[in-house]
Amino acid sequence: MSNERIDEILDGLYDHTIDGETEPVIALTNEGLELGMSPLSILFDGLIPALEEVGRLFEEGTFFVPEMLIAAQAMQGAMKILRPLIAETGAKPVGKFVMGTVKGDIHDIGKNLCNVMLEGAGFEVTDLGVNVAEQTFVDAVMEIKPDAVGMSAFLTTTMPMFIPTIEALKEAGLRDDVIVFVGGAPVTQEYCDHVGADGYAPNASVLVRLLKEKMGIT
Repeated sequence: MSNERIDEILDGLYDHTIDGETEPVIALTNEGLELGMSPLSILFDGLIPALEEVGRLFEEGTFFVPEMLIAAQAMQGAMKILRPLIAETGAKPVGKFVMGTVKGDIHDIGKNLCNVMLEGAGFEVTDLGVNVAEQTFVDAVMEIKPDAVGMSAFLTTTMPMFIPTIEALKEAGLRDDVIVFVGGAPVTQEYCDHVGADGYAPNASVLVRLLKEKMGIT
């Protein structure tokens, strides 16, 4: 395997992920593995830099949610191949994250995008899904012992569910053990402060950056 071809594969993974082209990303991932590239190299040298660039473009206003979604989907195609192979190497995640949309709310696009960005940044993500009851969050924190929990709400009518969910973590004696993030279309930093969460992320890119900052990950 020539170094030139490795560079071509990594460049292709980067470009096609940014462009949201799933099939070429999957094809290059499989080719790289067949040529002996490590799954960690494919992830950290090709895919993650692409997703970081997508996040940067989003924050500066060049990319919008549709572009982020298709880039995330392209990366997800590669991750389905790489995830079991990375697990076999014994590589440890940089942290654990539990994510869910609060009770009464069934919106999941923003949540799913956050999950892909977090996973791409090296976190092990447990997605509890939508319409998640307070006790389900508590049970997941007890079982998984994550570094952080993300609660999503897309409606002004479901945002108040942050309060009993965080209260349930307090009553279970778990609140001080996890970083709590809240987010969703109507959520603001002011509301985050009101409900007693640790952080507010307006989008997936900011969530990854804030989480790394709070965990001291460079």
